[in-house]
Amino acid sequence: MNRTDVEFNAEGTTLRGWLYRPDGDGPVPGVVMAHGFSAVKEMYLDSFAEVFAGAGLAVLVFDNRNFGASDGEPRYEIDPWAQVRDYRHAITYLQSMPGIDRERIGVWGSSYSGGHAIVVAAIDKRVKAVVSQVPLVSGFGNVQRLVRSDFLPMVRAQLDADREARFAGKEPGMIPVVAEDPLAPSALPTPDSWQWFTETGKTRAPSWHNEVTLRTLEMLMEYEPGSYIERISPTPLLMVVAAGDVLAVADLAFDAYERAREPKKLVVLPGGHFGAYTGPDFELSSGAARDWLVQHLLG
Repeated sequence: MNRTDVEFNAEGTTLRGWLYRPDGDGPVPGVVMAHGFSAVKEMYLDSFAEVFAGAGLAVLVFDNRNFGASDGEPRYEIDPWAQVRDYRHAITYLQSMPGIDRERIGVWGSSYSGGHAIVVAAIDKRVKAVVSQVPLVSGFGNVQRLVRSDFLPMVRAQLDADREARFAGKEPGMIPVVAEDPLAPSALPTPDSWQWFTETGKTRAPSWHNEVTLRTLEMLMEYEPGSYIERISPTPLLMVVAAGDVLAVADLAFDAYERAREPKKLVVLPGGHFGAYTGPDFELSSGAARDWLVQHLLG
């Protein structure tokens, strides 16, 4: 396989990433991948792409707008619907490439982008197979699990004050993605989030930045990707859920899977949310995704 740096225009914003091509002559099926909440492609997406390309698939991995190597303003703001549209721009770009079978395109997403993969597969029928790994399926449901109910009015007051400040021309308010103290203000207030982001940022992804806009939290609370899951069928859906997930909590994902229609498959990892990216759980998550994509795109 070979990997090249690529960039493409997402309606005025340049997104950048990697294109993996398998050995041999095309045309070959393609897979579009992007990372989850604030993460950049160097945070193990290369590991998954190498597995998929090794099985004969072309893989387009890109950084979400406002993050990593991609352009976009304001920096470090996550608009889930803009990210959904960017997946669709990435599909269009991949279909335009020589040596790609434009009729056999799949999408893969993880965590926040696992939710995006559900939405994209539901609304864009160019997608012929989808993998949703440790997905966020309900923004508000997840916030209710991660933020104490007596803290929620304070959070809403902060969001309202930030909206007024932006209206007055001030810079957007910011909040850390993770904090060592799970009771301190952060977007992802779990100990395993702190450990994974800080360690992976140091070892693999110096471009990762421990900050998002406050408005990012408001958009997270409004985002309900699981409400689209019934519309994925007849596109084949693989969901990979971590039984010990306390970030994109597992029971919400299981409930969403039950609502999905056939064809579908569920793979359960024994560990937590971030185990999907490394170690034994990575072998399970990447292998299941590879087999699903090969089955439904390569045939």
